Amino acid sequence: MTVRVRLAPSPTGSLHIGTARTGVFNWLFARHEGGKFILRIEDTDEERSKPEFTDNILSGLKWLGMDWDEGPFFQSQRLDLYRQAIQTLLDAGLAYRAYDTPAELEAMRETQKAKNQAPRYDNRHRDLTPDQQAAFETEGRPAVIRFKIDDSRTITWNDMVRGPVTWQASDLGGDMVVARASSSTSIGQPLYNLAVVVDDIDMAITHVIRGEDHIANTAKQILLYEALGAAVPAFAHTPLILNQTGQKLSKRDGVTSIADFQKMGFVAPALVNYMTLLGWSAPDATEQFTLDEAAKQFSFDRVNKAGAKFDWDKLNWLNSQYLHAMEPAALLELALPYLQEAGYAIDADADQSWLLSMMAMLGPSLTRLTDVVEQSRFFFTETVDFTDDAKAQVQLEGVPAVLEGILAGLTAQPPATIDDLKALVNDVTKAQGVKKGLVMKSMRAALMGALQGPDLMESWLILRQRGFDVARLKEALSLA
Repeated sequence: MTVRVRLAPSPTGSLHIGTARTGVFNWLFARHEGGKFILRIEDTDEERSKPEFTDNILSGLKWLGMDWDEGPFFQSQRLDLYRQAIQTLLDAGLAYRAYDTPAELEAMRETQKAKNQAPRYDNRHRDLTPDQQAAFETEGRPAVIRFKIDDSRTITWNDMVRGPVTWQASDLGGDMVVARASSSTSIGQPLYNLAVVVDDIDMAITHVIRGEDHIANTAKQILLYEALGAAVPAFAHTPLILNQTGQKLSKRDGVTSIADFQKMGFVAPALVNYMTLLGWSAPDATEQFTLDEAAKQFSFDRVNKAGAKFDWDKLNWLNSQYLHAMEPAALLELALPYLQEAGYAIDADADQSWLLSMMAMLGPSLTRLTDVVEQSRFFFTETVDFTDDAKAQVQLEGVPAVLEGILAGLTAQPPATIDDLKALVNDVTKAQGVKKGLVMKSMRAALMGALQGPDLMESWLILRQRGFDVARLKEALSLA
């Protein structure tokens, strides 16, 4: 048997981290088993499905590195297939048209509520006579099509994550709606549970891997597989992603979409690495790995049943490890969009040399790509704003003479390397008869406008390449 799994997001919003994590587990299992990973877009919700959300889903999966083997397939293009399946159920007496009005359904719910009963459909239209059905049609009542559920059934499956699962059909809420707005001669819009089952049968899906919030749907869908005469796939219900209070991660917790994480400066390998750890652990306890490396070890016996708490600190740490390991050129390519969005004037070709030097210097200090915007700010302006501490430093006794000595040295024999800059600092230190620490601290204040920042000598050399160091020293002297 060839393993065939699918990811089936709805384009009613941006790619959510929960959906993406489900995609990761499907992809890992398919690759581990040498199977196929299929992408299906469940866009039958005409009002809420948007093309821009489909684009967001596809681009997000590509960014994360999850290539699919087949698809994307769109449910909106497969409606005839679903209607054929519904007609099969009708012809077999396994489904029927129900003509209840919204008011009648609401009255039913109110009666159940008054009796402290769980809300459910009472199957009142399951056995309508042809005359009763014709009368409702004559009234102009629209119908839904309901699939018959035998309340006496016990539904069981051996979940790959949770082990044996048992569900009583009587807890499924009565006969299930599988199509809306139907009449005696037509079938309306097919609904989720029916469309999913028909797709899985048609695409020969062998394993359904999805979040635990689908468990009740699984019980319903098993009945539909059986009614349509199809083999029931294996199921794996993965743990939900939780916030720090143990609730399902939502927009209230900040970002939840993959696009948001990208904007925040997380890199794809780190984010997909972290998502893999949300509910799964490697046999060798490794925490940093590529998708391909994880696929070699992936199995559902190491997927947790309990919800996985989202840990920002751990994600930040993982992201920093990937950034710190990157070559300057690769890091620059990823950082450029953030620098350009910040309004920094960059000619990627003409500025290549000093930009690469800057990334080599800043890379080891980055946690997210967005950090480069603030840490590199003083490389993009000829002058800087001085902090009060920096102003006080350049106004200390003897500092103006030090800065003038540095300026004179820059003019007399322009330094071109870090060693040249170090030699100039040593010469001025000796000539002025001051401590080297005073010179270094004052140079940092003059060049950066602050007493903290990245490596002084490396920064100074970049500023020389930019032609900014002389102007900043003169600006500092004007404050003295």
